[in-house]
Amino acid sequence: MIRNVSILLVLATIVALPFAFRRETGVREWKPGDPVLVAITPMNEAIRYEFARGFSRWHAAKYGAPVKVDWRNIGGTSEIARYLTSEFVSAFRAWWVGQGHPWRGDGAAIILNKSFDPANKPAGMDDADWQRQREMYLAFRNTDDSKEFSSQIDVYFGGGAFDADNAAKQGLLVPAWGPDEIPAGLVATATGAELIPEGMSGETWRAPTFYGTTLSTFGICWNRDRMRAQGIERTPDQWEDLADPRWFGTLGLADPTKSGSIAKAFETIVQVQCRRAVAAAGFGPMVDEYEAKIAAAKLPAGQLPADVPAEYQQAVEAGWANGLRLLQLIGANARYFTDSASKVPLDVGMGNAAAGLAIDFYGRFEAQVSNGGREDGAMAYATPRGGSGVSADPISLLRGAPHRETARRFIEFLLSEDGQKLWCYRVGEPGGPEKYALQRFPIRRDFYPSDDPDLQAACERHRAHTTDDLGAPTMDVYRLAAEYVYRPRWTAGYYGLLRDLVRAMCLDSGQELRAAWGAIIAAGGPAVCPRAMQALQRLPQVPEPLTWPAGLTMSKRFDRLDLLREWTVQYRAQYAEAALLAPEEADGRP
Repeated sequence: MIRNVSILLVLATIVALPFAFRRETGVREWKPGDPVLVAITPMNEAIRYEFARGFSRWHAAKYGAPVKVDWRNIGGTSEIARYLTSEFVSAFRAWWVGQGHPWRGDGAAIILNKSFDPANKPAGMDDADWQRQREMYLAFRNTDDSKEFSSQIDVYFGGGAFDADNAAKQGLLVPAWGPDEIPAGLVATATGAELIPEGMSGETWRAPTFYGTTLSTFGICWNRDRMRAQGIERTPDQWEDLADPRWFGTLGLADPTKSGSIAKAFETIVQVQCRRAVAAAGFGPMVDEYEAKIAAAKLPAGQLPADVPAEYQQAVEAGWANGLRLLQLIGANARYFTDSASKVPLDVGMGNAAAGLAIDFYGRFEAQVSNGGREDGAMAYATPRGGSGVSADPISLLRGAPHRETARRFIEFLLSEDGQKLWCYRVGEPGGPEKYALQRFPIRRDFYPSDDPDLQAACERHRAHTTDDLGAPTMDVYRLAAEYVYRPRWTAGYYGLLRDLVRAMCLDSGQELRAAWGAIIAAGGPAVCPRAMQALQRLPQVPEPLTWPAGLTMSKRFDRLDLLREWTVQYRAQYAEAALLAPEEADGRP
């Protein structure tokens, strides 16, 4: 009997311990009937934890009840895009059929069509068919009521501006507020100072259907110990450095078809090569003037107004091709392509990879962890000066959000000072994160140095609490954005095609690529093997030659899977050719 009582007392003590030592949350516990928010996101666990906790506290203080955030974390942006389109098509189809309408085999393509114009019937289309398509399209695009149809998700948190813009064009997103309804103090101060710009240096940070919440750059992380082992002394501070043959078999890279952020980084590399080719051709000072004239002329892609020299466009196209070939050589040096962008800096920190591409917050965080806070530790990260854009991770309201008002409040929280503190404050600071130092860049202007006295005062107030000095040249993203001007005309139209090209060029034919590159290195390097390099770096010729103008429309004129297959077959063949040519050239054979 005494033994049983003792056991019960021990059990009671164990059960009571979490309650005795729990931290006060500052809000009453969530219970059924309190607000719920359903959010889909590629964000990691630390971000999900801090923003769920922070929003619940903020909501309780402002509206009297905590919020349970139901996170849907199904993978990267590509997986999210497929999931959302599937859910919306299924929900709309059930509703449409329930209204007494027949479902068409091409129904999904109609309602998600990004270029459909309900005001203009395409030439040659049957009038009756046009009216049926138009009715279906408008029914989807004009309905924003969860009682009619819904994905059962409220907000899309994270990804990039490209993904948000794509979802908006498919009709999946709706504005959280009208232009004149945005809550005061979110995008501008009472005196009119801009807090969240619509964009900088060619990048979109805010649009009617999405709002940037945090900013990021792309860069290179490396391991000094592994560098020494590879015989590399100069740190890789420019993208071209990663094409050095001495990195062969040591780079960690993420798959751009699985990570929208890394796909954007790859596009950035091509963009930089365009800029360098234009500068090398002597047109650097005229870029703004020429691009403005091209935009005003509204001519088909590749055609120029009379007062823009043809050599300027030729330089852009040459830089674009150089960028594709640079991506190929970086891919040839890869040890692997991973589905997870966060794996690369982890491996670099542990020495499993010598260097790799990284999103800034992954690279900086892992360098701090791996080095134990020491500046002379093995791992380092840097954003190439003038070599990376500053992109925004947005928040968007989904069509037919079942908890619309709570979703709008979540967006308001993210854009407020309270929400922005979670990105950059130290753990335990007032208003900061509870468990995880997120070490990401807030988007609001009042966290960075400014000539505006009110913004500067806010910046100084925040500076005492942030994990990083956001006023430092390498941390002030507003300064970094000013140093890099993104020209959408040069590369934006190839974002999707670029993902598939890298897959065919570096992943699906990766074994053959590494064998060919290894043979060239063994033969003495690119300078000794010009014919092998020419074979290696030949751009796709099937189903037609891939050029800057052709690439803009290729995905519309050819089936995507057919392109992937044909490109992969060609690359495997030319890599085999390069592998045979390299030893012949080393031996001096013609």
